[in-house]
Amino acid sequence: MTKLVYASVLAIAASAMAAPAFAQDNQECGRVTIAEMNWASAGVAAWVDKIVLEEGFGCQVELVTGDTMPTFTSMNERGQPDVAPELWINAVKDPLEAAVAEGRLITLSEILTDGGVEGWWVPAYFAEANPEITSVEQALQHPDLFPAPENAARGGIYTCPAGWACQITTENLFRALDAEAQGFDLVETGSAAGLDGSIGNAYARGEPWLGYYWAPTAVLGMYDMVMLPFEVDVDEQHFVECISVVGCPDPQVTAYPVAEVFTVVTQQMAENNPVAVGYLETRAWGNDTVNAILAWQMENQATNEDAAWWFFENFPEVWGAWLSDDARTSVESAI
Repeated sequence: MTKLVYASVLAIAASAMAAPAFAQDNQECGRVTIAEMNWASAGVAAWVDKIVLEEGFGCQVELVTGDTMPTFTSMNERGQPDVAPELWINAVKDPLEAAVAEGRLITLSEILTDGGVEGWWVPAYFAEANPEITSVEQALQHPDLFPAPENAARGGIYTCPAGWACQITTENLFRALDAEAQGFDLVETGSAAGLDGSIGNAYARGEPWLGYYWAPTAVLGMYDMVMLPFEVDVDEQHFVECISVVGCPDPQVTAYPVAEVFTVVTQQMAENNPVAVGYLETRAWGNDTVNAILAWQMENQATNEDAAWWFFENFPEVWGAWLSDDARTSVESAI
Protein backbone atom coordinates (compact mmCIF):
# COMPACT_ATOMS: atom_id res chain seq x y z
CA MET A 1 0.00 0.00 0.00
CA THR A 2 1.38 3.41 -0.93
CA LYS A 3 1.68 6.39 1.39
CA LEU A 4 -1.13 8.08 -0.52
CA VAL A 5 -3.45 5.15 0.04
CA TYR A 6 -2.47 5.05 3.69
CA ALA A 7 -3.37 8.70 4.03
CA SER A 8 -6.73 8.01 2.45
CA VAL A 9 -7.35 5.14 4.81
CA LEU A 10 -6.60 7.32 7.79
CA ALA A 11 -8.86 10.06 6.52
CA ILE A 12 -11.68 7.54 6.28
CA ALA A 13 -10.82 6.19 9.72
CA ALA A 14 -10.83 9.69 11.19
CA SER A 15 -14.28 10.42 9.81
CA ALA A 16 -15.51 7.07 11.08
CA MET A 17 -14.47 8.03 14.60
CA ALA A 18 -17.40 10.44 14.70
CA ALA A 19 -19.61 7.45 15.33
CA PRO A 20 -17.46 4.62 16.71
CA ALA A 21 -19.10 1.28 17.35
CA PHE A 22 -16.18 -0.79 18.52
CA ALA A 23 -16.49 -1.00 22.25
CA GLN A 24 -15.55 -4.44 23.58
CA ASP A 25 -17.64 -6.34 26.09
CA ASN A 26 -19.89 -3.30 26.56
CA GLN A 27 -17.00 -1.31 28.03
CA GLU A 28 -16.10 2.08 26.58
CA CYS A 29 -12.60 3.23 25.81
CA GLY A 30 -11.91 6.90 26.30
CA ARG A 31 -9.03 9.17 25.39
CA VAL A 32 -5.53 7.69 25.45
CA THR A 33 -2.19 9.45 25.00
CA ILE A 34 0.70 7.34 23.75
CA ALA A 35 4.39 8.27 23.53
CA GLU A 36 5.77 7.95 20.02
CA MET A 37 9.40 7.39 20.95
CA ASN A 38 12.11 8.70 18.66
CA TRP A 39 13.51 5.31 17.66
CA ALA A 40 12.01 3.23 14.91
CA SER A 41 10.72 0.11 16.68
CA ALA A 42 8.98 2.13 19.38
CA GLY A 43 7.59 4.61 16.87
CA VAL A 44 5.98 1.85 14.84
CA ALA A 45 4.65 0.23 18.02
CA ALA A 46 2.96 3.49 18.97
CA TRP A 47 1.18 3.62 15.61
CA VAL A 48 0.17 -0.04 15.83
CA ASP A 49 -1.37 0.65 19.23
CA LYS A 50 -3.10 3.79 17.97
CA ILE A 51 -4.68 1.97 15.03
CA VAL A 52 -5.80 -1.04 17.11
CA LEU A 53 -7.23 1.09 19.90
CA GLU A 54 -9.07 3.39 17.50
CA GLU A 55 -10.28 0.85 14.96
CA GLY A 56 -10.75 -2.13 17.25
CA PHE A 57 -11.95 -0.52 20.48
CA GLY A 58 -13.21 2.96 19.61
CA CYS A 59 -10.62 4.82 21.68
CA GLN A 60 -9.56 8.38 20.95
CA VAL A 61 -5.78 8.20 20.70
CA GLU A 62 -3.28 11.03 20.62
CA LEU A 63 0.40 10.39 19.94
CA VAL A 64 2.92 12.67 21.62
CA THR A 65 6.64 12.95 20.96
CA GLY A 66 8.68 10.80 23.32
CA ASP A 67 12.16 9.76 24.40
CA THR A 68 13.22 7.50 27.24
CA MET A 69 14.01 9.90 30.07
CA PRO A 70 11.63 12.78 29.16
CA THR A 71 8.71 10.36 28.74
CA PHE A 72 9.47 8.45 31.92
CA THR A 73 9.86 11.67 33.91
CA SER A 74 6.63 13.11 32.55
CA MET A 75 4.66 9.92 33.26
CA ASN A 76 6.18 9.65 36.73
CA GLU A 77 5.70 13.28 37.77
CA ARG A 78 2.67 14.48 35.76
CA GLY A 79 0.85 11.29 34.83
CA GLN A 80 1.18 12.01 31.08
CA PRO A 81 1.32 10.46 28.57
CA ASP A 82 -0.75 7.44 29.55
CA VAL A 83 1.38 4.86 27.75
CA ALA A 84 5.03 4.24 26.92
CA PRO A 85 4.69 1.31 24.49
CA GLU A 86 8.37 0.36 24.40
CA LEU A 87 10.39 1.37 27.47
CA TRP A 88 13.88 -0.13 27.84
CA ILE A 89 13.87 -0.87 31.54
CA ASN A 90 17.61 -0.79 32.20
CA ALA A 91 17.72 2.91 31.34
CA VAL A 92 15.30 3.79 34.16
CA LYS A 93 15.52 0.72 36.37
CA ASP A 94 15.81 2.25 39.84
CA PRO A 95 13.38 5.19 39.47
CA LEU A 96 10.89 2.91 37.67
CA GLU A 97 10.98 0.40 40.52
CA ALA A 98 10.32 3.27 42.94
CA ALA A 99 7.43 4.60 40.83
CA VAL A 100 5.85 1.14 40.65
CA ALA A 101 6.30 0.57 44.40
CA GLU A 102 4.74 3.95 45.17
CA GLY A 103 1.77 3.35 42.84
CA ARG A 104 2.40 5.92 40.12
CA LEU A 105 3.30 3.61 37.22
CA ILE A 106 2.39 0.06 36.19
CA THR A 107 4.62 -2.28 34.21
CA LEU A 108 2.46 -4.27 31.80
CA SER A 109 3.49 -6.73 29.08
CA GLU A 110 6.96 -7.40 27.74
CA ILE A 111 6.41 -5.98 24.26
CA LEU A 112 9.55 -7.62 22.81
CA THR A 113 9.06 -11.30 23.55
CA ASP A 114 12.76 -12.03 23.14
CA GLY A 115 13.91 -8.74 24.65
CA GLY A 116 16.44 -6.28 23.34
CA VAL A 117 19.39 -8.30 22.01
CA GLU A 118 23.03 -7.22 21.73
CA GLY A 119 26.08 -9.16 20.62
CA TRP A 120 28.84 -9.73 18.10
CA TRP A 121 27.60 -10.93 14.72
CA VAL A 122 28.85 -12.38 11.43
CA PRO A 123 27.01 -12.71 8.09
CA ALA A 124 25.03 -15.93 7.72
CA TYR A 125 26.93 -16.84 4.53
CA PHE A 126 30.18 -16.59 6.46
CA ALA A 127 28.85 -18.77 9.29
CA GLU A 128 27.70 -21.39 6.80
CA ALA A 129 31.08 -21.43 5.07
CA ASN A 130 32.96 -21.64 8.37
CA PRO A 131 30.96 -24.04 10.57
CA GLU A 132 33.91 -24.52 12.94
CA ILE A 133 33.51 -20.91 14.15
CA THR A 134 30.66 -21.17 16.61
CA SER A 135 31.68 -18.60 19.25
CA VAL A 136 33.34 -15.20 19.58
CA GLU A 137 36.39 -16.83 21.14
CA GLN A 138 36.79 -19.19 18.17
CA ALA A 139 36.44 -16.29 15.73
CA LEU A 140 39.28 -14.49 17.50
CA GLN A 141 41.59 -17.41 16.70
CA HIS A 142 41.31 -16.48 13.00
CA PRO A 143 42.21 -12.81 12.41
CA ASP A 144 43.10 -13.75 8.84
CA LEU A 145 39.42 -14.44 8.13
CA PHE A 146 38.34 -10.92 9.17
CA PRO A 147 40.87 -8.54 7.53
CA ALA A 148 40.69 -5.00 8.90
CA PRO A 149 39.87 -2.40 6.19
CA GLU A 150 42.97 -0.29 6.88
CA ASN A 151 45.40 -3.14 7.62
CA ALA A 152 44.56 -6.50 6.08
CA ALA A 153 47.42 -8.10 8.01
CA ARG A 154 45.26 -7.80 11.13
CA GLY A 155 41.69 -8.75 11.89
CA GLY A 156 38.99 -6.11 12.35
CA ILE A 157 36.11 -5.91 14.83
CA TYR A 158 33.56 -3.22 13.94
CA THR A 159 32.41 -1.15 16.90
CA CYS A 160 29.74 1.44 17.67
CA PRO A 161 29.95 5.20 17.02
CA ALA A 162 31.78 7.31 19.60
CA GLY A 163 29.60 8.29 22.52
CA TRP A 164 27.27 5.31 22.30
CA ALA A 165 27.10 2.94 25.26
CA CYS A 166 27.80 0.02 22.94
CA GLN A 167 31.16 1.57 22.04
CA ILE A 168 32.11 1.29 25.72
CA THR A 169 30.94 -2.31 26.07
CA THR A 170 32.61 -3.37 22.82
CA GLU A 171 35.92 -1.79 23.82
CA ASN A 172 35.87 -3.36 27.27
CA LEU A 173 35.02 -6.79 25.87
CA PHE A 174 37.75 -6.34 23.24
CA ARG A 175 40.23 -5.91 26.11
CA ALA A 176 38.69 -8.68 28.21
CA LEU A 177 39.10 -11.09 25.30
CA ASP A 178 42.71 -9.95 24.73
CA ALA A 179 41.70 -9.50 21.11
CA GLU A 180 44.57 -7.13 20.25
CA ALA A 181 47.15 -9.75 21.19
CA GLN A 182 45.29 -12.22 19.01
CA GLY A 183 45.78 -9.98 15.98
CA PHE A 184 42.65 -7.80 15.96
CA ASP A 185 42.03 -4.06 15.86
CA LEU A 186 38.82 -2.23 16.69
CA VAL A 187 37.37 -0.63 13.54
CA GLU A 188 35.79 2.76 14.25
CA THR A 189 32.65 3.31 12.17
CA GLY A 190 32.12 7.00 12.97
CA SER A 191 28.34 6.97 12.89
CA ALA A 192 25.30 4.73 12.89
CA ALA A 193 25.23 5.03 9.11
CA GLY A 194 28.87 4.01 8.99
CA LEU A 195 28.24 0.92 11.08
CA ASP A 196 25.20 -0.01 9.00
CA GLY A 197 27.08 0.69 5.81
CA SER A 198 29.96 -1.59 6.80
CA ILE A 199 27.51 -4.50 7.04
CA GLY A 200 25.83 -3.57 3.76
CA ASN A 201 29.18 -3.29 1.96
CA ALA A 202 30.33 -6.64 3.31
CA TYR A 203 27.10 -8.25 2.16
CA ALA A 204 27.30 -6.68 -1.30
CA ARG A 205 30.79 -8.10 -1.77
CA GLY A 206 30.25 -11.41 0.02
CA GLU A 207 33.05 -10.51 2.44
CA PRO A 208 33.46 -11.48 6.11
CA TRP A 209 32.39 -9.08 8.83
CA LEU A 210 32.68 -9.30 12.62
CA GLY A 211 31.34 -6.71 15.01
CA TYR A 212 28.74 -5.35 17.38
CA TYR A 213 25.07 -5.01 16.48
CA TRP A 214 21.68 -5.25 18.13
CA ALA A 215 18.01 -6.15 17.60
CA PRO A 216 15.36 -5.17 16.79
CA THR A 217 16.71 -3.11 13.90
CA ALA A 218 16.16 -2.65 10.18
CA VAL A 219 19.65 -3.90 9.38
CA LEU A 220 18.97 -7.31 10.91
CA GLY A 221 15.76 -7.44 8.89
CA MET A 222 17.64 -6.61 5.68
CA TYR A 223 20.67 -8.85 6.17
CA ASP A 224 20.77 -12.41 7.44
CA MET A 225 23.23 -12.21 10.33
CA VAL A 226 24.25 -14.77 12.96
CA MET A 227 25.06 -13.74 16.54
CA LEU A 228 28.09 -15.61 17.83
CA PRO A 229 27.72 -16.63 21.49
CA PHE A 230 30.42 -15.99 24.04
CA GLU A 231 31.84 -19.09 25.76
CA VAL A 232 30.74 -17.80 29.16
CA ASP A 233 27.36 -16.99 30.66
CA VAL A 234 26.00 -13.56 31.46
CA ASP A 235 27.44 -11.87 34.54
CA GLU A 236 24.98 -8.99 34.88
CA GLN A 237 26.66 -7.41 37.88
CA HIS A 238 30.05 -7.31 36.16
CA PHE A 239 28.42 -6.08 32.94
CA VAL A 240 26.82 -3.15 34.77
CA GLU A 241 29.72 -2.35 37.08
CA CYS A 242 32.59 -2.82 34.62
CA ILE A 243 31.77 -3.64 31.00
CA SER A 244 29.42 -0.65 30.75
CA VAL A 245 31.93 1.72 32.41
CA VAL A 246 34.45 3.75 30.39
CA GLY A 247 37.97 2.44 30.92
CA CYS A 248 37.08 -0.29 33.41
CA PRO A 249 40.51 -1.37 34.71
CA ASP A 250 39.92 -5.13 34.80
CA PRO A 251 37.19 -6.22 32.36
CA GLN A 252 36.26 -9.90 32.29
CA VAL A 253 34.45 -11.71 29.51
CA THR A 254 30.68 -11.91 29.86
CA ALA A 255 27.86 -12.35 27.41
CA TYR A 256 25.53 -9.40 26.87
CA PRO A 257 22.44 -9.51 29.10
CA VAL A 258 19.13 -9.44 27.27
CA ALA A 259 17.46 -6.06 27.79
CA GLU A 260 13.98 -6.04 29.32
CA VAL A 261 11.59 -3.98 27.19
CA PHE A 262 8.12 -3.42 28.63
CA THR A 263 4.99 -1.40 28.05
CA VAL A 264 4.48 0.96 30.97
CA VAL A 265 1.27 2.84 31.82
CA THR A 266 0.26 5.31 34.49
CA GLN A 267 -1.72 4.17 37.50
CA GLN A 268 -4.60 6.39 36.41
CA MET A 269 -4.67 4.68 33.02
CA ALA A 270 -4.65 1.24 34.65
CA GLU A 271 -7.56 2.16 36.91
CA ASN A 272 -9.74 4.00 34.43
CA ASN A 273 -9.28 2.30 31.07
CA PRO A 274 -9.52 -1.52 31.34
CA VAL A 275 -10.29 -1.83 27.62
CA ALA A 276 -7.00 -0.29 26.49
CA VAL A 277 -5.02 -1.88 29.31
CA GLY A 278 -6.47 -5.29 28.48
CA TYR A 279 -5.18 -4.96 24.90
CA LEU A 280 -1.76 -3.67 26.01
CA GLU A 281 -1.36 -6.58 28.42
CA THR A 282 -1.79 -9.03 25.53
CA ARG A 283 0.07 -7.28 22.71
CA ALA A 284 3.68 -8.46 22.11
CA TRP A 285 5.89 -9.31 19.13
CA GLY A 286 9.25 -10.91 18.45
CA ASN A 287 12.43 -9.35 17.10
CA ASP A 288 12.12 -11.22 13.78
CA THR A 289 8.77 -9.52 13.17
CA VAL A 290 10.04 -6.08 14.17
CA ASN A 291 13.25 -6.51 12.14
CA ALA A 292 11.15 -7.26 9.04
CA ILE A 293 8.92 -4.22 9.61
CA LEU A 294 11.87 -1.90 10.11
CA ALA A 295 13.65 -3.29 7.04
CA TRP A 296 10.58 -2.57 4.92
CA GLN A 297 10.33 0.89 6.46
CA MET A 298 13.96 1.68 5.67
CA GLU A 299 13.86 0.28 2.14
CA ASN A 300 10.73 2.32 1.37
CA GLN A 301 11.69 5.41 3.38
CA ALA A 302 8.31 5.04 5.01
CA THR A 303 6.85 6.70 8.07
CA ASN A 304 6.01 4.94 11.32
CA GLU A 305 2.36 5.14 10.29
CA ASP A 306 3.01 3.49 6.93
CA ALA A 307 5.09 0.76 8.57
CA ALA A 308 2.25 0.03 11.00
CA TRP A 309 -0.23 -0.39 8.16
CA TRP A 310 2.25 -2.65 6.33
CA PHE A 311 2.47 -4.76 9.49
CA PHE A 312 -1.32 -5.14 9.58
CA GLU A 313 -1.33 -6.23 5.95
CA ASN A 314 1.51 -8.72 6.24
CA PHE A 315 1.37 -10.17 9.76
CA PRO A 316 -2.32 -10.92 10.45
CA GLU A 317 -1.35 -14.02 12.42
CA VAL A 318 0.60 -11.83 14.87
CA TRP A 319 -1.84 -8.99 15.56
CA GLY A 320 -4.89 -11.16 15.09
CA ALA A 321 -3.84 -13.24 18.09
CA TRP A 322 -3.97 -10.15 20.31
CA LEU A 323 -7.64 -9.40 19.69
CA SER A 324 -11.12 -10.75 20.19
CA ASP A 325 -13.05 -11.78 17.09
CA ASP A 326 -15.04 -8.53 17.08
CA ALA A 327 -11.99 -6.30 17.49
CA ARG A 328 -10.04 -8.24 14.86
CA THR A 329 -12.89 -7.87 12.37
CA SER A 330 -13.04 -4.13 13.03
CA VAL A 331 -9.31 -3.72 12.41
CA GLU A 332 -9.48 -5.88 9.28
CA SER A 333 -12.18 -3.63 7.88
CA ALA A 334 -9.83 -0.64 8.16
CA ILE A 335 -6.93 -2.23 6.29
